[in-house]
Amino acid sequence: ASGSADGALTWNTVLNITADGRGLSQFTAKSWCNFNGTGTVAIRDSHNVSSITDNGTGDYTANFSNNLGSTNYSVSFSVFSGNTDGNRGASGAQFYNASPAVGNFRMFTAYGSTESAVGAKEDPSIVTFQVFGD
Repeated sequence: ASGSADGALTWNTVLNITADGRGLSQFTAKSWCNFNGTGTVAIRDSHNVSSITDNGTGDYTANFSNNLGSTNYSVSFSVFSGNTDGNRGASGAQFYNASPAVGNFRMFTAYGSTESAVGAKEDPSIVTFQVFGD
């Protein structure tokens, strides 16, 4: 980024606000979403997510409204299964494969460590993710 003669960065080199209101920089999330993964999948709230595709039990594709600049992005996941009987460990989510695309990525969610079906895919009641990258 360029700056002034005294080395200070100017706002237009650090943060670019696009016509649709998106802020583009290395420190802003390129996308985030909170969705219901049970029954008919439904987005509760999101930024730069056009839809969630339900590919089957615990298997989802997040589709971006605007493509990312490259496939070298980072995704953080969080899930809540709604199980309150104490017999299930924390549920988890991960990339479905090692090849995310600029327009979407596929993820799956599975039972945690104390369930007899450990690793089995499940549909959590809350799935959240955040995407950072170019």
